[in-house]
Amino acid sequence: MATGSDYGLKKIVWQKLKDTIIADCRKTDVWKILILDNFTTCLLSSCCNMTDLMNEGITIVEDLFKSREPVLEMKAIYFMAPNEKCVDAFINDFKLKPKYKAAYVYFTDYCPDELFNRIKLCAKYIKVCKEINISFLPLEAQVFTCNNPAAFSSIYSPHSQDRNQTLEALADQIVTLCATLDEYPGVRYKKDSSKDYAKFLAELVDKKLERHYRLDDDNKKKEKTSAQLIIVDRGFDPVSPILHELTYQAMAYDLMDIKNDTYKYKGKDGSQKEALLNEADELWVKLRHMHIAEVTEQIPKLVKEISASRKQSDTKMSIGVLAQLMKQMPTFRKQVAQKTIHLSLAEDCMTKFQESVEKLCKAEQDLAMGLDVEGQKVRDPMRTLLPILLNPHSTPDKIRAVLLYIFSLNGTTEENLTKLIQHVKIENESEYITNWKELGVPIIASMSLFSSRKSSRRDRSQEEMYNLSRWTPVIKDVMEDVVGNKLDTSVWPHQSECPSAWNGSRAVSARQKPKPSSLDDYRSGLRLIIFILGGVCYSEMRCAYEVTQATKTCEVIVGSSHILTPASLLEDIRDLSKMPMQSFTIEEETS
Repeated sequence: MATGSDYGLKKIVWQKLKDTIIADCRKTDVWKILILDNFTTCLLSSCCNMTDLMNEGITIVEDLFKSREPVLEMKAIYFMAPNEKCVDAFINDFKLKPKYKAAYVYFTDYCPDELFNRIKLCAKYIKVCKEINISFLPLEAQVFTCNNPAAFSSIYSPHSQDRNQTLEALADQIVTLCATLDEYPGVRYKKDSSKDYAKFLAELVDKKLERHYRLDDDNKKKEKTSAQLIIVDRGFDPVSPILHELTYQAMAYDLMDIKNDTYKYKGKDGSQKEALLNEADELWVKLRHMHIAEVTEQIPKLVKEISASRKQSDTKMSIGVLAQLMKQMPTFRKQVAQKTIHLSLAEDCMTKFQESVEKLCKAEQDLAMGLDVEGQKVRDPMRTLLPILLNPHSTPDKIRAVLLYIFSLNGTTEENLTKLIQHVKIENESEYITNWKELGVPIIASMSLFSSRKSSRRDRSQEEMYNLSRWTPVIKDVMEDVVGNKLDTSVWPHQSECPSAWNGSRAVSARQKPKPSSLDDYRSGLRLIIFILGGVCYSEMRCAYEVTQATKTCEVIVGSSHILTPASLLEDIRDLSKMPMQSFTIEEETS
């Protein structure tokens, strides 16, 4: 089974880095030092490892901002963002006394003239200076981020002082994604009556794409490709990131304390262990989108496989069989380690589920769906909510349930809201609930005749497998409607159109040349890129893979400013009303 680094975004990014940075440096046989800033460290880590770099002649990787010993006999590759901090650090390496024999400088994105002119101070040491247009992170095969969690506050806070600047930066990053994929997509956005951030970002991206593709290598204007880029505000679906999800990846990141994709657990000997949950782990790729019930079904099979492997290794073997086993041992050990990790993680998830989450899920699903398990309309949502408020659930879980109740009604009364806040005992932190209005989500019901109504959802009653997992993220409806060419243009207007008609078939417009090589066996030349402004949750990420697998007509890629969990989103919502930090200087009085 192919891991995420073997196909998709990670493979494309690594290939582009090899074709630019590595190819330039390969012209000489000298081993080189690679110097990275914080962003490019994350970028390289996401698509390659140290062995890959060493295979390409890079022997040392250093931090741009840390003190480094001079290595005058070696050439250094600088891969960094085009900002003042990085440029200053680079100049300091060569200004007085050079630290390296020469410098190959690569910027992730367009470098402003002012900064470009400043690095000319070190011109005699610079062999190459290029902009390579990769300023996004390929998090998974079909998921990218702009690595900017602070964008949430910058965009949605009523006190924001850098909203336009943040949207400009996000637009630049989206353009580098399109350029890396060699796509010039048609751009659409979700029309919103209260917020127009998606519209503004769509306009920015379209202008920047036009500027980027104005002239290609043959001095001909590049035509639009058949790809589509859809931009939505986070407020378009407030339910999905709040609901308790029971698919493995979403559940693990919600219930377990996983930081930087690192899961900490205790080994059989009681020692503290760590495991990275990423696409280098084949078992993780296989299990991550499964329902926890399916994952737990796999556990006995995995245990039997491990036991059988151990028994086999204990039996008498010939020298030939033993030699063959020794060759396979690193792979075998890796597989056993992966299975042990997921046995532990699945067990931890199920423990949390049985302790508290199971009692929440039915009520949450009824509130989210507006229907009970039998398909009957929930006539009194308060009766569904009350058991959660009256039982000893955690405060965050009660907040989530209250939000789902309010979302189900499209807003409640001031009086009812006050009572709910008192019930949850968050009188001093009511912003967890009230600040959703900054995303355009109704918290207080509007009496206006033109108040926003919930759009009708796709009927998925025939697809459901689990009563506690009936909700489907709204973005999945959008993805399927785009692929089937059914997306309502009055709600999803075109900022610019792509030439080919998306009619749900395998046909590609005659104007769109078929791609010479596909990412995998289901790529057909069509791409749909979804960008959620203000964070994407794990259940929405899963939808990109599900729609790609189900339609087999296009590859769906989803991205955002950052990845969010229910806990991180609630904190971000609460903090929206905080005033920005202001710097000031205290002057000492002189006597």
